[in-house]
Amino acid sequence: MSRRYDCSEPMERTRGIAEAVSAVRRGELVVLPTDTVYGVGADAFTPAAVQALLDAKGRGRDMPPPVLVGSVRAATALVEDLGTYGQDLIDEFWPGALTLVFRANQNLMWDLGETKGTVAVRMPMHELAVEVLKETGPLAVSSANLSGEPAARTAEEAEKMLGDSVQVYLDGGRSGHADPSTIVDLTGSVPRLLRVGAIPEDKIRSVVGVLLTEEDEAPEPAELTAAPSAAVESKPSLTKQPAAEAPQAPAEPASAPAEPAPAPAEPAPAESAAADVPPEAPDAPESAATTETPAKPKDE
Repeated sequence: MSRRYDCSEPMERTRGIAEAVSAVRRGELVVLPTDTVYGVGADAFTPAAVQALLDAKGRGRDMPPPVLVGSVRAATALVEDLGTYGQDLIDEFWPGALTLVFRANQNLMWDLGETKGTVAVRMPMHELAVEVLKETGPLAVSSANLSGEPAARTAEEAEKMLGDSVQVYLDGGRSGHADPSTIVDLTGSVPRLLRVGAIPEDKIRSVVGVLLTEEDEAPEPAELTAAPSAAVESKPSLTKQPAAEAPQAPAEPASAPAEPAPAPAEPAPAESAAADVPPEAPDAPESAATTETPAKPKDE
């Protein structure tokens, strides 16, 4: 049987937090407010609890939940390292509506689903949520709604969708933002924007400088495939021209066998004409190379 606590009342808040912490330690689910939308959480280190969270939402293991933490120190313990841009983004936007994807610490014994060795981490800017997280430790938290439905912005909306699959509902009033958190992947050499949310793209770019998006990456395959084809097309025209002239030079002396003296004079112009072609031929490929090369450095 689930219970909802009105955290605007000091006594209810104290009881609610205590009950939420106990429920998490028992491997049960809790709903709590965040600075974006309401989230449904479970102990990140209890696989059965994480599976219960996925089941409550109607999700599969191919959609693992992110992890909320109550401090930056807790986040660093979950990941291999912060990489080149992690610390700068944390300093600028944490606590806040930015989820960062890192390589997970391989020494941790947990099962969030099919994460492919990564973990999405966020520290929310919400006093009640942080207070709970400091007591429970890292929580696997997803938006408090059924999969495919709008994210809940109140505890009541969450309860209507999740019902008794959740043991404790912490009612902290309406959540701060309608938008979910922005997600940035830091597992590669260049940050990649996975989802635009409460933090705009331009603010992320102001910190990291270069930020890959679907729009940025889409032209690359076309450019990479177009460049070789252009090179292939340009080369035959240069190689075929000398090949066509070369057979003509011996053909002219063969047509005048009766006049041995003039015959050597005729190949000389043909050879000089062929000699004039190579100086022009290198110019064309060099200019083509210089125009195509700048288009390629967009790769990660």
